[in-house]
Amino acid sequence: MLSDADITALIITLKLALLTTLILLVLGTPLAWWLARTRWRYKFLLEAVVALPLVLPPTVLGFYLLVALGPNGPIGGVMQWLGGQPLAFTFAGLVIGSVFYSMPFVVQPLQHAFTSIGQRPMEVAATLRASPLDRFFTVAVPLARPGFITAAVLGFAHTVGEFGVVLMIGGNIPGETQVLSIAIYDHVEALEYAQAHWLSGGLLLLSFLMLIGVYAINRRFSVSSI
Repeated sequence: MLSDADITALIITLKLALLTTLILLVLGTPLAWWLARTRWRYKFLLEAVVALPLVLPPTVLGFYLLVALGPNGPIGGVMQWLGGQPLAFTFAGLVIGSVFYSMPFVVQPLQHAFTSIGQRPMEVAATLRASPLDRFFTVAVPLARPGFITAAVLGFAHTVGEFGVVLMIGGNIPGETQVLSIAIYDHVEALEYAQAHWLSGGLLLLSFLMLIGVYAINRRFSVSSI
């Protein structure tokens, strides 16, 4: 069964995943829209930056974020100069690291969804004198709804399963920065396989159910659009 420490790690993990997903949806939506619509010849450079966490080892990204957020880093130094504390080994640091690491899992589905809309619906809305903002919220967003659902689920699930990045940035502080993936590692290291099975099985089931939901919703939208 789950211990109090495991339940606390679960709460921290869900809180981190939810907050990260919300931040990425707010920041990633305009970025994905711009990437889908722009004709800038060098946009592939920005696309490469967004996709970098897909191929970069998590410990590498975590290391450089740790340096940046630490007391001698640019971000941590500014925080210390302003009277705050460095963001390394804090929950806020975990959120920053998770936003960077899960970014492609949110931005890319949104970009593909916006690209698949095409120009025609937006041009029709423009002929009806809809402003660019109106066209985005009344035409683009509803048509890209499956992309938003996919982005939210993938961003949430990927954040739940993070290990290397959160361990580098947040360490393993029970009740503050210890997430489920690190708690599982601790149980295995202590040969507590029963507890590790409970946590691992729960994450496996959660991930499977979320993927089923994504595929079912996308299938429903694809059928209804025929």
